[in-house]
Amino acid sequence: MDKIKTDSNIPVKRFYDFTVKPRSKSEQPGKHPFTRGIHPGMYRDRLWTMRQYTGFGTADQTNQRFKYLLERGQTGLSMAFDLPTQIGYDADDPHAEGEVGKVGVSITSLKDMMTCFNGIPLDKVSTSMTINSTASTLLSLYIATGESQGVKSEQLRGTTQNDILKEYIARNTYIYPPRPSMRLIGDMIEYCSKKVPQWYPISISGYHMREAGCNAIQEVAFTLANAIEYIQTCIDRGLKIDKFAPRLSFFFCCTSEFLEEIAKFRVARRIYAKILKERFHARDPKSLQLKFHVQTSGESLTAQQPDNNIVRVAIQSMAAVLGGCQSLHTNSKDEALALPTEAAVKIALRTQQIVGHESGITKTVDPMAGSYYVEHLTDTIEDEVNKYLKKIDRMGGSLVGIERGFFQSEIRQNAYRLKQEIDKGDRIIVGVNKFTDTAEQKQEIMKIDNSIQVKQTQNLRELRNTRDNRKAENALSKMKSAAEKAENLMPYILESVRSYATLGEISNTFREVFGIYQPKETF
Repeated sequence: MDKIKTDSNIPVKRFYDFTVKPRSKSEQPGKHPFTRGIHPGMYRDRLWTMRQYTGFGTADQTNQRFKYLLERGQTGLSMAFDLPTQIGYDADDPHAEGEVGKVGVSITSLKDMMTCFNGIPLDKVSTSMTINSTASTLLSLYIATGESQGVKSEQLRGTTQNDILKEYIARNTYIYPPRPSMRLIGDMIEYCSKKVPQWYPISISGYHMREAGCNAIQEVAFTLANAIEYIQTCIDRGLKIDKFAPRLSFFFCCTSEFLEEIAKFRVARRIYAKILKERFHARDPKSLQLKFHVQTSGESLTAQQPDNNIVRVAIQSMAAVLGGCQSLHTNSKDEALALPTEAAVKIALRTQQIVGHESGITKTVDPMAGSYYVEHLTDTIEDEVNKYLKKIDRMGGSLVGIERGFFQSEIRQNAYRLKQEIDKGDRIIVGVNKFTDTAEQKQEIMKIDNSIQVKQTQNLRELRNTRDNRKAENALSKMKSAAEKAENLMPYILESVRSYATLGEISNTFREVFGIYQPKETF
């Protein structure tokens, strides 16, 4: 009896043949349920957006890296924020000590955001922002930055991650309890549908759950369960499904289990289209299309023999493209050690460009269709995802599942299984538990020192001394009053950032009204 299985524990036979009868046999690219891609021509018409995740240190340093990548052929920006920015603290707050500018750029005010995009016309470039708890503030800063360039909010293109549910499940950069957080997300989706129509106000993310330890089946199931929760939240506040659904987007991980990952992306499109059509009765074909960004797996990168990571990223990026992604970030080889150097970032970008222009896999749509094995995996993953979705529905949806610790427990169990396989040598990680080197070569790595915090603290002091403090305080007061009622908060947040209220001041105002989330401990 065969004991070989995929990363998701799907048994794999020695070979597959014509006895496989794929459900997608009569499906076409660009047509419901979009198993084979959301566009009829896919990459024959246009390549995916090459969007390298970037941000570190000060706004000026990040601005220079943005320009470096754009000059070398990157086609979209993707913005990384430091931890204080992600959880709503200014750089001079004691909670920010030692973290300013370390894992992303430090943004504390409109002044920082304007510096970040100095010389980068926001009507010409799209920007993705990996931000969740403070997403409404960062989008407001981006809108105000556009205004400073003479760019209207209707012209802005990009995405805010803004997926708070997966924060409670896997990533933990939350601030407020789930229900007020869901309110902020609903406010932002509603506001964008009216005022920022080309913006994707949420990118529902499986990436971080996958990196925390779940498998491909769980990644799709948990992501779609969260999507159902967000969609229902918008419908409950009176929004029409076809008004906001076309601007929902998704974010997935891509690991090295090459063929399973390709099948996973095909499944996600197929199930999502059916949910939108059959459960939410969407009529607009664009509402049914699952549009997604992919990042290659950071968790799969190794500190040992980091040059091997170039190969891992190449494999993963090809799987993402064969799976039909709309945008892609390729990790740099040194990210298991530190933030990437300029040289490493360039190799990562060139990897995408080689896949797009030299591999030949973009010449036809969904070239893996008809593979007996891929079609078998696609149908098997679909069945297993649907089992999870039914189970989550029965317990009352994602919010209830989070409160019960269901998602967290499922991810933890799978992560433990994977760790056991590595420790036993059943799962080979090249350079780690096999084919190791006795002496590792010294690597050049990027270092961010604490002088960034000193500089940002000085900038904040200058900002508070030169702005109209009465105007800022008045804007924050109005925002607090709106938060205590049921008004859409986006106009008030936008007015606060225009008055140069800081990110921390805005977040602290909401902390006073909404409180702080204290997670239930589970073991």
